[in-house]
Amino acid sequence: MNKRSNLRDVAEYAGVSVATASRVMNTPDLVKPETRKKVNAAIEALRFVPSAAARAINSGRSRFVAALIPTLDYSIFSRFLNALEKRLSELELSLIVATTDGNPEIEAKKAKELINIGCEGFIVSGYSHNADFFKLIERSNLPTILSSTSQSVHGLPSIGYDNRASANLAVEHLVALGHKDIAVIHGSTSGNDRQRERVEAIKRNNLVNARFFEGELSVGHGRETVQRVLGENYAATAFLCTSDIIAMGAIFGVQAAGKHVPSDYSIVGMEDISFAQHSNPALSTVRLSVAKMGEECANVISDWLETGTRPKSITLNSELIIRDSTFDRAR
Repeated sequence: MNKRSNLRDVAEYAGVSVATASRVMNTPDLVKPETRKKVNAAIEALRFVPSAAARAINSGRSRFVAALIPTLDYSIFSRFLNALEKRLSELELSLIVATTDGNPEIEAKKAKELINIGCEGFIVSGYSHNADFFKLIERSNLPTILSSTSQSVHGLPSIGYDNRASANLAVEHLVALGHKDIAVIHGSTSGNDRQRERVEAIKRNNLVNARFFEGELSVGHGRETVQRVLGENYAATAFLCTSDIIAMGAIFGVQAAGKHVPSDYSIVGMEDISFAQHSNPALSTVRLSVAKMGEECANVISDWLETGTRPKSITLNSELIIRDSTFDRAR
């Protein structure tokens, strides 16, 4: 197998010192044009590709940050990561993504592994993390941002939306349409502070009589819960779902029972995933600023790395999007 060329090979081929070859790559404006031409010709002839590890040794910077997220299965994370990676790239930073299955022990373990290979900072989901993770962040003194939440803990800044306020937008919409008895279909609140805050907000809202159904963040959970509610003749006129994925299942469940959305049951979701507007009927939902969150996380962690100054938290707006799945009962 052919040996990969290194910077020393380039310098020897061009007839310059290793330091000069390095300057051509990193600060070309400081090198004479004829010298740059010789070094670039050597790079082309030897098909030299700079090593990120070597650059990190020379500069003391790896220039990559890591996002630790529960899963890649949900489009909300895909949208967030797409915006995050795009903006980081513009800021000349790279992104590594690690999934945790929502397991705090896995998260702490992967964070340690990422630090060992030179990670410069972390972006994590929510504020619920175990003691080992927070100790690791404190010991390493790495910039760390809490995303998808407006809550700051352990002095770490948060960039995200207010999950309680977002849930109340959905409640207030249903109340304004004349709904008082609602079934709330939500994901697991164990280890998921985003779901927990949404559920807690609805429980504290005295404008409605609510019954709660916990399960997976899945279409199946939405459909099966609707079938259960209709089978028990629970006096609900609306379903409030704490994610659009669950809400899609709820629509399927109502339709499978021979009922109609929204004339028989109103359904509202949360997040505004890409196909919410294309469902039948189009889904009323609370739009969360997911792409904006990705961009802001990139901007903030880049500035933190460059200046060393701990940033302030940023709370992003949520917006009620009214489509065809909710119905005014007074009409």
